[in-house]
Amino acid sequence: MDERVIGRSGQRASVVGLGTWQLGADWGDVDDKEALSVLEAAVESGVTFFDTADVYGDGRSEQTIAAFLRDRPDLDVLVATKMGRRVEQIPENYVLDNFRAWNDRSRRNLGVDRLDLVQLHCPPTPVYSTDEVFDALDTLVGEERIAAYGVSVETCAEALTAIARPGVASVQIILNPFRMKPLLEVLPAAREAGVGIIARVPLASGLLSGKYTKETVFPANDHRTYNRHGESFDQGETFSGVDYESGVEAAVEFAALAPEGFTPAQLALRWIIQQPGVTTVIPGARSPEQARANAAAADLPELSQDTLTAIRDLYDRRIKEQVESRW
Repeated sequence: MDERVIGRSGQRASVVGLGTWQLGADWGDVDDKEALSVLEAAVESGVTFFDTADVYGDGRSEQTIAAFLRDRPDLDVLVATKMGRRVEQIPENYVLDNFRAWNDRSRRNLGVDRLDLVQLHCPPTPVYSTDEVFDALDTLVGEERIAAYGVSVETCAEALTAIARPGVASVQIILNPFRMKPLLEVLPAAREAGVGIIARVPLASGLLSGKYTKETVFPANDHRTYNRHGESFDQGETFSGVDYESGVEAAVEFAALAPEGFTPAQLALRWIIQQPGVTTVIPGARSPEQARANAAAADLPELSQDTLTAIRDLYDRRIKEQVESRW
């Protein structure tokens, strides 16, 4: 699979990576054997980039990745994790002592001395404008606790503030055919600054897979049940902030745009891969079959201009008004 450079870090990531939130929590139950099978299927398909976080299953996702890589020393996989969501979300908690403590825990979970890439995990907005925060991250690099750092953001405004920071290697942001606002300013600014873009929630929490109907019932421990209106964390993380019922209707129309040989999910992933400035896209997977199908999107033909235009038209008609003013 093709790889791209993650901005200023010089690190490389497969154009389709693997998001591992599903392997930790908040997506229903995935047992350890199945989780390891997902990781195996991903790397067999050419994936060289795993994205995780210290709060996914309270460290379970990090530990699962560590167990998998410990048994596969031949693999060259870059692991990005995140920190900051284990405490009350106030700017005062984003200080060096806490960073060191969170870093120590993730290094233990992942079984490494130095983390490849650490991202602030959607912190309070003022954090992005605080010099001391980025001085502390530079200290972690100097102490060889981390090789590089980036941020995971909720809004385009946060992304633009982070991109202006000289030490930021990457920005992780929600980007998919139901969330196009980052195309306007964020991706061009990142290209200009040499900052990598990690596209998350690429299938709008599964909406863009075309598998769900208005009658679909998700498990009680799945964020698609308990966070539809932002009850537990930012609403934009669930279905990209799109109302579920209207999202299902739009997803039917989206699925009809898939060229021959594409699944709807692969159409969404291929669309993201083609956006100038995207480094990697990180779909999650709950089964080896999903992991392989997601990775296969990297080898599909580029979408035609007619298809790209139709996707834009769908977004403008059905989705834009719901999401652009908020994120």
